[in-house]
Amino acid sequence: MSSDTNSSPDPEFLAAAAQRRSAMTGPAGSDFELLRQHEQRQKFRRLIDPGILRPNSHEAAMASLKILSKISENLIREPENPKFRQFKSTNDTIRQRLIETKGALEYAIEMGFRPEVKEFQPLYVWNERKSEELRLGAQILQETIELAEKKSARSQTSAAETKAAAEAAKRNALLAFMDDRKTKMLRDQRDRHNREVRALHRPSVDGEGTISPSPPPSNAEMPGSGHVLSSSDPVVDELPPYRD
Repeated sequence: MSSDTNSSPDPEFLAAAAQRRSAMTGPAGSDFELLRQHEQRQKFRRLIDPGILRPNSHEAAMASLKILSKISENLIREPENPKFRQFKSTNDTIRQRLIETKGALEYAIEMGFRPEVKEFQPLYVWNERKSEELRLGAQILQETIELAEKKSARSQTSAAETKAAAEAAKRNALLAFMDDRKTKMLRDQRDRHNREVRALHRPSVDGEGTISPSPPPSNAEMPGSGHVLSSSDPVVDELPPYRD
């Protein structure tokens, strides 16, 4: 066999072949790739909901999503770093957030992590051929976390506004109650004052409920009498002599 047959292909030849394949696929190949990415995104979304969000508490689900996001972002940022290309299933955080939380480990596997044993250690090692899945999975994780945080912020704002409204209503009710008490007190004082004024201008009444007449002047003479009220000695007219 000749040496030409055993020699590796010319790099320029390979580049030209790749360019021809790209030209042949054209827009149809791009459409197929977009469709495949869309389907992959939908799969990741289903792995999150209902996969992770439904069977777990909100706190546990969000903690798992954040661990998955951290793992994928670290690996995207430093793909050659061996520390980010694998994780131990015996690690307390990994065990709690990925192994014990339902659906979380399945998401990591979909991003390209596979179980292996190295030096008697159970590991999950990333397959570099799954770089596209890793990128899409990281995007969906980030979108889900941001959406959940915005929803939580709106809920907290709504709760704070509800609490403030309740406190304002309670404060207004207390002020209204105090105003009512003050108004009643002022009304009672006014009524009491009016009664006292009427009592001062009302004529005196005797025990039987009849108005007592005013006494006559001291110097007035009574008809049919020779008494002068102002005199101490009464004046009596002489009677005529008695006759049979």
